[in-house]
Amino acid sequence: MPAKKYRVFLNGKKRSGLKRLVNTGTNKARRINRARILLLSDESPRGKSEGMGKTDKEIMGVLGVSGRTVASTRQRYMEEGMEGALNEKPRPGKPPKLTGRDEAKLALIACSEPPEGRVRWSIRLLTDKLIELNIVDSISREAVRQYIKKGMSNRG
Repeated sequence: MPAKKYRVFLNGKKRSGLKRLVNTGTNKARRINRARILLLSDESPRGKSEGMGKTDKEIMGVLGVSGRTVASTRQRYMEEGMEGALNEKPRPGKPPKLTGRDEAKLALIACSEPPEGRVRWSIRLLTDKLIELNIVDSISREAVRQYIKKGMSNRG
């Protein structure tokens, strides 16, 4: 097995902070798992005397995480410090189809009189109306349903 590229050496203050984080249990599970990875990876003399300094395989077995998770946590600790290793970076998500103003227009349409010959607005009719009014180029009925559910929970 090749030598570890990123080795973790924790001083007393960092070690006690990580132990406190793990033992309080009020953080996100991923954050706690990353703290455990760092503690188990600690190769300092004090860490080794406490049974730390484990190999990646041992850490994988103890915590039930992948080898990539162990390696990337150690790497982020060395490159970005403690907070970089423990915290998640924001994940890019798909931007919402409707802006706040567009959601307001959807609400106005849904609260207005339905088209002639209809008793109420259906999700399909609302979707078609949004496209007809050039509020959006395209949108799925499911997206419209979710906007309606989120913004208009009481349609009475």
